[in-house]
Amino acid sequence: MSPSSSLDPKHLRRYKDLAMLLARYGRSDLVQAAGLDSTLEEAVVTEEGQASAEQLAKDLEALGPTYIKLGQTLSTRVDFLPMAYLEPLTRLQDSVEPFPYEKVEEIVRDELGVRISKAFATFDPEPLAAASLGQVHRATLRDGRSVAVKVQRPDIRRQVIDDLEALGNVAELLDQHTEVGRRYGLADMVQSFQRSLLDELDYRIEAGHLAALGEALESFDKIVIPQAVADYSTGRVLTMTYLEGTRVDELHPLVRLDIDGRELIEELFRAYLHQVLVTGLFHADPHPGNVFLTKDRRIALIDLGMVGRVPPSMQLELLQLLLAVGEGDGEDAASIALTLGEKQEGIDETRFRRQIFELVARQSDRSIEDIALGRVVLDIFAIAGNNGLRIPPQLSMLGKALLNLDQIGRSLDPTFEPRQAISRYATTVVTKRLLDEPSARKAFSKLLETKSFVEALPGRVNKFFDAFDANHLTVNVPAFDQKPILDGFAKVANRITTGLVLAALIVGAALLMRIETQFTIFGYPGFAILCFIAAAGGGFALVVSIVWGDVTSKYKKRK
Repeated sequence: MSPSSSLDPKHLRRYKDLAMLLARYGRSDLVQAAGLDSTLEEAVVTEEGQASAEQLAKDLEALGPTYIKLGQTLSTRVDFLPMAYLEPLTRLQDSVEPFPYEKVEEIVRDELGVRISKAFATFDPEPLAAASLGQVHRATLRDGRSVAVKVQRPDIRRQVIDDLEALGNVAELLDQHTEVGRRYGLADMVQSFQRSLLDELDYRIEAGHLAALGEALESFDKIVIPQAVADYSTGRVLTMTYLEGTRVDELHPLVRLDIDGRELIEELFRAYLHQVLVTGLFHADPHPGNVFLTKDRRIALIDLGMVGRVPPSMQLELLQLLLAVGEGDGEDAASIALTLGEKQEGIDETRFRRQIFELVARQSDRSIEDIALGRVVLDIFAIAGNNGLRIPPQLSMLGKALLNLDQIGRSLDPTFEPRQAISRYATTVVTKRLLDEPSARKAFSKLLETKSFVEALPGRVNKFFDAFDANHLTVNVPAFDQKPILDGFAKVANRITTGLVLAALIVGAALLMRIETQFTIFGYPGFAILCFIAAAGGGFALVVSIVWGDVTSKYKKRK
């Protein structure tokens, strides 16, 4: 069966648009492999006629809302597109002509069950902003509260679903018939994009994001999140508190002098680390248009249609990666990135480690003004993609969010150093995780008990052996055979001594881990690893000895 036989005829126009797009940017091989060449008719695009990176953003805008959102998503995939294309896609404008106010009235009436004049005291017919999926109007509730009302475009869901079906069909064909598709998993990428976009079309999900993030950041006094008004919100209409302010990149110079920019960006950066490393839910699109300075001098984060999620199993590894980059430890950064990604067939791990080491080393030599932590993280993910390591999409979104935070930080305080902020906040993050998780609290309690036991153990052992050596040790029992008792004491002493030796090996290995040496095992100092192995082997042998001794003793007693 040819690839073209798997294409749905009802999406022929979209197939043609996709084929033209691929051919224009020099991937006619993918057009042919997917069986899309027949849709091009007589239109041929040569490599000499390839469009520029700037033109790509314009082409995606011309294709409509789905492709605008696709471009915004691709702007986070440094492992998929060359860096030259990312900047234009980052600036891709999600701004279109507003739809008529009559349609707004119709949608609000259908969703809320009442006319606008009944639901709201005032409702501005002119939108504050119009985007590809909806537009926002300012209004006032009957109780006097000022609100922003987001209304979804008419029939946008049907159009998006049709576009996503066409994209999915082409992605499946590319996965089956091209090396590019198999390497990047284009079908999985489209499915992830589909889930994200359909979630964005359900305003009830965004209302949940507003509530969850508002609760998570409640302790950050300088950060404010608008909250949904539940009785006035549905799947296509979202009513939320109106936050009046100015975009952080459009602040007047006099306003910049009047605010404490360092305090604000420090608070915003800590809030993002808290979102990513503690709650696992973060605002994925903090570009300057979504970050405002309110009249009461707080930072407002708006538009939570796009969020990222970091699973708990990945959070501490991500923190370790950020710390490694901040400390200029390229070897450690490469090792952690390898654990975060999915290794593909043909991965070049040696080349990957070398390139990450060189990247991080270059950052260590730069001045504070030239360091962009988000760009470094994106570069790491780009190197991963080029060497056969597939990075989870949510981490690419995080890299893009950090890049936007770098830009916001420069607007509020040009001397802000994100690496130092991460180092300062790392201890807080780890402590909070320990205190918030019941299992972690229990483990921490046991750790403290073990610490007290280990500290008191040497003194107790010394007292025991001093008494034993001076014949001051007495056991008041009825007549007994001394030999079993002495044998028991010998076993106890041996096990205690073995435990002390193992503890010394572990402590020594931990100290040796901080000493650089040419002799390494698995990328770590060799002597330290040998000590850990010896401790593990000794511990295992000790456990086996104890269990075997107990079993043998019970057997003898029964016999």
